[in-house]
Amino acid sequence: MTVGQEVSVRSPRRRPLWVCVGVGAAGAVLAAGRLVYSGAFADWWVGGGLLAALVGVAFLHGVTLEVGADAYGVRYGSLLRRHRSMPWDDIADLRVHIQYGRHGEEYFRVGVLLRDGRTRRLPLPVSGSRDDRPDFDATLDALRALHRRHGNPESDHLAVISRRTAGRGAAGPLFLCLLLLAGAGLAAWFVPVTGAAKEAWDSAVPCAAGTASAERGACLTTRPAVIARTEVGRAKQPSRLYFTDGRPVDRLTVSREGAQGLRAGDRVELTLWRGQVRVVAAEHHVWREHFTSAGSVAVLAAGLALAAGYPGARVLVHRRGRRLPDDEVLPSALPFAGVLVVTALWLLPFCYVHPMGPPASPGPLAWAAAGSLITLGFLVLAWRATRIRPPRAATTAPATGTAPATGAVPREAAGEDVFLTARFLESTDYNPNHFGTHVVLGDGPPAVVPHPGPGRFAARPVPAHRLAVKGVRRPRGGDGDGVPRGWQVAELDDAGEPVRLAAAPADLTRILHALGAAGAATDTGAAGLPGLPPERGPRSCLFD
Repeated sequence: MTVGQEVSVRSPRRRPLWVCVGVGAAGAVLAAGRLVYSGAFADWWVGGGLLAALVGVAFLHGVTLEVGADAYGVRYGSLLRRHRSMPWDDIADLRVHIQYGRHGEEYFRVGVLLRDGRTRRLPLPVSGSRDDRPDFDATLDALRALHRRHGNPESDHLAVISRRTAGRGAAGPLFLCLLLLAGAGLAAWFVPVTGAAKEAWDSAVPCAAGTASAERGACLTTRPAVIARTEVGRAKQPSRLYFTDGRPVDRLTVSREGAQGLRAGDRVELTLWRGQVRVVAAEHHVWREHFTSAGSVAVLAAGLALAAGYPGARVLVHRRGRRLPDDEVLPSALPFAGVLVVTALWLLPFCYVHPMGPPASPGPLAWAAAGSLITLGFLVLAWRATRIRPPRAATTAPATGTAPATGAVPREAAGEDVFLTARFLESTDYNPNHFGTHVVLGDGPPAVVPHPGPGRFAARPVPAHRLAVKGVRRPRGGDGDGVPRGWQVAELDDAGEPVRLAAAPADLTRILHALGAAGAATDTGAAGLPGLPPERGPRSCLFD
């Protein structure tokens, strides 16, 4: 990367890529030579050489890929792909997109937000570990500096788009929801067909004497046979029975237990229905074909429909947050998952017992009505739990009226330590290496501790006199996945350095009030000392 009037980014590991390109070129030469020598495409050497050549072409694209930026704009391309350019006037903002690997790996990429609303992700730079993150940040800073110098950014804020933010597309959950609904509809279509076949089998009777051959499919026909050999399948392989002289059939696919219970040489009686063998009866074992009931298929259809509810809920939550900034975290869809679980507890048994719908009797109707009301109640609770809550107003003034309406006094006001789950998102002198998980209030100054109490072991006092609240907001993608969705983030100024404090809304309000009270007390004590200005007064040893 070169920084200054221009920025140029290429793959950081070019030597291994060039080696792979060389292997691909050697494979192409081998395939061409073998083809000229033998004249046959169906040759292992030709196939291997062509495969190596294709892999070499892919690596050639990677080794020649380049992303550049100058006073005109951003351009990217490679030897195998034409260069594309975007002028700064068409770029509204630069942002960071976090992609996730199969095992939870995080890959950071730079995204370009155009003024028409479209987003393009640059192929480079890419950060997949902490080692290459400094280079990624330096390149991003250089690109943003060029954008500020030659363009007109819409905001100075760097938006980070993760899987929890509003800017993440909902195409994946929507496709999964439609796919599961299609499967549920297909299963529901088979419910009456399966039920009719099961009912016909249960009501089938042996064929009477003189029954015409055309009518024998609807009744039961028996024939003797001798088992020639059995084949017991392993794992998911089918098990089969083979009959002597191939009569009445050559082989029959049965269950694993059926193949194990029958032996070669057994004389059996076969029961045929609708032209197929349905029962194999010997003296010591009987195998019967399993007919799926309509209730089982109805349960499958209902289960698929309920499974489609969760990606549908994610689409709904994304739709409700469409007016949020792209990097703001959306509420979790897990409350709707709870609704689906509660619904499954009454719907699946109901579908199994009544696959064709509720009968006219009052019992099943009351069952369906009560279950629907329960689902509706939980759905209302889930809707309220996933609403977008605006952040509370920030304040650092001492809390004089924060006691509950019942007149109860907060425990920290009575001198008792209270441990609140909260995290400073920056590494500071009072939160070194992000070790703090709680903030303790009460008998002593507010402090950061790495445990939920009791006691102030390893406590680091917070210098409240240095902190000033700039605002309170909802979580963003740049705050990381460690901040729960329901928390809020207070943006603080620590003697000119930005600091973020994340906690639940009620806990955050208590912490900010306590910090305000401690800061006011420190300023008052320093102002009472003659000959020293308030900001230069002696500090307590707890804040050193």
